[in-house]
Amino acid sequence: MNERAELVAHYSAADEQARLTATESLELLRTRIILNRVLPPAPSAILDVGGGAGVYASWLADRGHSVHLVDPVPKHVEQAAAVGTFTAAVGDAVALEAADDSYDAVLLLGPLYHLVERADRLRALREARRVARPGAPVAVAAISRYASTMDGFYHGLIADSAFVEILTEDLRSGQHRNPDDDPRYFTTAYFHTCADLRDEVVEAGFEDVGVLPVEGMLAWAPDLAGLLADPEVRDLALHCLEQAETDPAATAATPHLLAVARAPK
Repeated sequence: MNERAELVAHYSAADEQARLTATESLELLRTRIILNRVLPPAPSAILDVGGGAGVYASWLADRGHSVHLVDPVPKHVEQAAAVGTFTAAVGDAVALEAADDSYDAVLLLGPLYHLVERADRLRALREARRVARPGAPVAVAAISRYASTMDGFYHGLIADSAFVEILTEDLRSGQHRNPDDDPRYFTTAYFHTCADLRDEVVEAGFEDVGVLPVEGMLAWAPDLAGLLADPEVRDLALHCLEQAETDPAATAATPHLLAVARAPK
């Protein structure tokens, strides 16, 4: 099975929409907070590349933005189109159909996970730059190089020798593979270091590049969903993460990274 087919099969079987929204995940909350800081005011034209079932697109559309979502997984596009507050189409991050300089902001909150070759990641980033208007913000998500290590130790996955092999290769090269198709261990992907992500966004031609942790060090807190259900505790957690997010020593201790940057003026 090639990488594109594996990607479609993985997300067709999974429920990415429920993963993010069932309990207002820390990933969802933090990503919204960071996007609120960098996105232009509504109404703005926003391209959501690899936007899945439309979790962020629907949130942005509800705030008055004009959003178009593209995703390679037909199931996701069907779910997104059913929302009805934004447009959606099957599309490829490395070959966008949008015209040059046509969007006020561009989101890539997933494509870089599954583009395992650096050249392809740069193609996707350069496509985002091409369709972004001068000075437009871009937000680019990545999986941290150390996500498997933390998952392995906090969730007991290191008891499985197959997972230890996956973890070891993740640390060595960032190339994440799941040869046995164990649904607990994700699918073919690339896991970034902070320096990798920054360098790729810079090389693609963006300016003012910053790399932030999304869930940060609290991602592996026991009973995280229960903690976040308490509004006071949730506010405290988000405040603590915001205070720590600019410390380089803490940035990589997270499942997901988010690069924020601007297209050149």
